[in-house]
Amino acid sequence: MSSVVLLPYAPSSVAVARQRLSTDLQDSGVFAAAIDDAVLVVSELLSNALRHAHPLPSGMVRVAWLRSDDHIEVAVSDGGAATEPRAGRPTLSSLGGRGLGIVEYVAESWGSGTTVTRRPSGPSCPLRASR
Repeated sequence: MSSVVLLPYAPSSVAVARQRLSTDLQDSGVFAAAIDDAVLVVSELLSNALRHAHPLPSGMVRVAWLRSDDHIEVAVSDGGAATEPRAGRPTLSSLGGRGLGIVEYVAESWGSGTTVTRRPSGPSCPLRASR
């Protein structure tokens, strides 16, 4: 099962993406822990894209996910930025800069051009993501 959603380049799209992904995975019987991780990763990647990158030429961002028997892959596509995404190491008092660190912690692997994967078969399976 795969889905692709084109969303406006706007903060309100984060909630829409979260809801669509969550509902789709619930309907296909994915474990709640895997859904929570996938939704968290999509939220962080999309928020990062909206903050640091440009929209696609259409003025939109693309959110996609693929569920197979043993994993979930999620990806967010944007129009790119001047720099490559990387996890920051903010201080304890920093108000932001933790999003990709969260993705790095939750995901099996992530990065520009890769995919976040979470195995739906149990609560302790790996996850990969891309922006």
